[in-house]
Amino acid sequence: MSATLLVTPAELDSAELEISGEAYHHLFHAARAAVGDAVRMVDGRGRARCGEIVRVERRCAAVRLGAAAPSLEPVLWLELLVAAPRPSRASWLVEKGTELGVRAFRFLDCERSARPLDSAALDRLGRVARAAVEQCGRSWLPEVTGGHRLETVLARHPHAAVFLLDPQAAAAAGELGSGAARSLVVVGPEGGFTAGEHELAVRLGARPIRLLASVLRVETAALAAAAWALLQAESGASPGPLGTPIAR
Repeated sequence: MSATLLVTPAELDSAELEISGEAYHHLFHAARAAVGDAVRMVDGRGRARCGEIVRVERRCAAVRLGAAAPSLEPVLWLELLVAAPRPSRASWLVEKGTELGVRAFRFLDCERSARPLDSAALDRLGRVARAAVEQCGRSWLPEVTGGHRLETVLARHPHAAVFLLDPQAAAAAGELGSGAARSLVVVGPEGGFTAGEHELAVRLGARPIRLLASVLRVETAALAAAAWALLQAESGASPGPLGTPIAR
């Protein structure tokens, strides 16, 4: 697969684009690109174009842009609403979730959450998402935001299918990704949501579901649910229940 470079929407509309700075380093040091190589150019909002490297100088290069390219985005718009874990775990979640096709990561401020992610941590996670987009070839750069109250986030998506990971739920994970164009997966902190938070989520339309029988960390549960939902939506199939999850 050709190297992928994330640019602005305006830059993607250019006939030829000069590459310098971090983008230059990514192409010619990390990806080992050369004149004549194909480059996939994406704008972070779902558009992609084919490109060809036409000139390489000591500190800059030029890419000629051509035809539109496939977006490589999943059919399901999936957002993860996750109680904020420790920064290192949040970084792993954002990196792997971006590779899978998650459209946004919303870190929740819950009663049992770890310390909320500050603005510096969220900026670092945004850079993790950007690097993951260029690594995997996606055309959408996920939003990474934090400090949210659950009810505030759910109010922004009144028509989305909302699934709340709950080890005691009657419904299993076979419902994830089936039929909805936009889905939200809600994952609580270690120790789970409080009874009040759980009741509030259900009242706002969240459907409790079970995932696996084993005990999962917050970020593992989020990624397992995301992979299940996205793969099911892509295949159009309806796999059977996975079992009985515990997300902590």
